[in-house]
Amino acid sequence: MMQMPQSLHDWLIYLETLHPKTIELGLKRVEDVKQRLDLAPSFPVIVVGGTNGKGSVCAMLEAILHAAGYRVGCYTSPHLLVYNERVRIAKQPVGDAELCTSFEHIERVRGDVRLTYFEFGTLAAMQCFISHEIEVAILEVGLGGRLDAVNVFDGDCAVVTSIDIDHCDFLGDTREKIAFEKAGIFRAGKVAVFGDLDMPMAIATQAKKIGAPLWRLGKEFSYRMDEFQWDFLAANKRNSLPYPALRGDYQLKNASSVLAVLEAMQEILPVSMAAVRRGLVEVELAGRFQVLPGKPMKILDVAHNPHAARSLARNMANMIPSSKTYAVFAMLKDKDVAGVVREMALQVDVWLLAGIASPRGASAEELRHIIKQELSAGEILIFHGITEAFHHACKAAGENDRIVTFGSFYTVAEAMSVNVA
Repeated sequence: MMQMPQSLHDWLIYLETLHPKTIELGLKRVEDVKQRLDLAPSFPVIVVGGTNGKGSVCAMLEAILHAAGYRVGCYTSPHLLVYNERVRIAKQPVGDAELCTSFEHIERVRGDVRLTYFEFGTLAAMQCFISHEIEVAILEVGLGGRLDAVNVFDGDCAVVTSIDIDHCDFLGDTREKIAFEKAGIFRAGKVAVFGDLDMPMAIATQAKKIGAPLWRLGKEFSYRMDEFQWDFLAANKRNSLPYPALRGDYQLKNASSVLAVLEAMQEILPVSMAAVRRGLVEVELAGRFQVLPGKPMKILDVAHNPHAARSLARNMANMIPSSKTYAVFAMLKDKDVAGVVREMALQVDVWLLAGIASPRGASAEELRHIIKQELSAGEILIFHGITEAFHHACKAAGENDRIVTFGSFYTVAEAMSVNVA
């Protein structure tokens, strides 16, 4: 028997070596190990998928259900600063020792089944939730849905937040193909929520095929807003709600999806208006249009595809104008860099480019080449790394300027670490 890793850091390094591929879609391997572990949750499970907005929906669900007095388990990915962010119980990250214990248990029973890092983590999260006897679990899909490790657990309600082009190598190169994959989290007889106005036909087709009641934004539920509050409109209205603490006008679509999920599950998870209001006001989610205190204004956003960049650009356009905007920008090379640049072009005066220390990271020179192809104007500066670029932006920017750091979870995480240090 191998010597087990002794720390969470060592476990995470070990997990990265178990499977030759970072991503290996398919449920058989993780289902086999799930059965050996006898992971059969007795509590309700909410599964959250979609291209953008998953993290926001998970955070709002977690905040509202916690405010309602439930013991909530929430599994999300990726993390920004520490792995423990991915597995939370009662809004607190699970400790190193408990994660190590779960990893060791999985390692002992998996035999010769080769699990990916994400698959291992998904099973460990559910093992922690079961051992803590939580009352409801929120599971965020890692990639796609139909063949994602999270999908070995049946959801009592599933929500797909939005569909856009991303991860084409795995999910297909059209919205319909991607929608088919993401609709794989739907279950017969369980409400499926779709949280965007532009719904691909594959969503409705899959829901009808398996007999999942489909609740669509703009049809079965919607929202109405004014300057100070908003109303959720459905079979049971919820009026005079506070705006979510998460910034951005698109968050009302996410909040509406959250309330649709709660509406669908009201018989097994009743939630009061007071809990809804408290959860919306108290919700927190790092790296999603996050504005750091102080001057110059610093905005952090993990936007890494054109759809998310469009939302970021719109939110910036709605802010009080600044003298100059510096963009600390780094992306993975398998993403649509050109599409992201086009969406953000009108909001950026100076591009500060850096590479990402990952085999998938685009180099600063690769980014510069793409930006020069897409834009006719704009100052471009090259840096060895994200930290150097962020430091330069902080020194160069005046009090009335702003700095936006975006393009990847890696980009935001490093800038966040610099700002905290």
